[in-house]
Amino acid sequence: MAQQMTEEQTHWQSWVTSRDAEAGNFLVQKYLPLVSYHVQRIAVNLPRNVVRDDLRSLGMMGLYDALEKFEPSRDLKFDTYASFRIRGAILDGLRKEDWLPRNTREKAKKIEAAIEKIEQKLMRNATIQEISSEVNMDEDEVQTVMNEHFFANILSIDEKPSDQDDKDGQSFIIKDNGSEIPEEKVLKDELINEMVKFISDLNDKEQLVISLFYKEELTLTEIGQVMSLSTSRISQIHSKAIFKLRHALEKVF
Repeated sequence: MAQQMTEEQTHWQSWVTSRDAEAGNFLVQKYLPLVSYHVQRIAVNLPRNVVRDDLRSLGMMGLYDALEKFEPSRDLKFDTYASFRIRGAILDGLRKEDWLPRNTREKAKKIEAAIEKIEQKLMRNATIQEISSEVNMDEDEVQTVMNEHFFANILSIDEKPSDQDDKDGQSFIIKDNGSEIPEEKVLKDELINEMVKFISDLNDKEQLVISLFYKEELTLTEIGQVMSLSTSRISQIHSKAIFKLRHALEKVF
């Protein structure tokens, strides 16, 4: 173990001082599993037309960027820093592409219209069965479409306007994360309380999958092994749980 650590440190020194190609290749191979890990986690809610090899290429760009900018002298683990860069590169790449197919967007609008119609008529939350019947889709397809549409909206949240006219060049606003704005704290606490409530309303399997995936950070395959279920079955449970949580949160916020 000590010898491996010494070998890695030696390669880091060679890479930092002279950008030695052999040292760079060693470090890339060592941290390559990070790329696969983040590709798998991000790909869970993406449509099938998004090729994982494309996500992997974006992730590799993030890893290379991390290698170029990382400073070993700083009190920060490389895998933590690289994870931030890899995930950021993948999400940035997705933001730049209209990866959600037109027919999926049209289906999402159809489903949202059906939800509004059902809930106005029944004066309560629409069930997945009622939505499925209204739009003539099976339940799995409804869940998949809404999850993909939800993820697309998340990706676009922090997009920057492209029509800024700043004569002095690009400007930046740096938020002081050390200070907590009272209004933000109230909203955050409210959101957390609502999420706890909504998660407790999920069935036992859904709660376990959500906990293992987001808290313990297991992959869907690993969760399947824990629960003695197939990866596809775990994916279905995860999608259904996310659909329920998304729909519940939209009603509150």
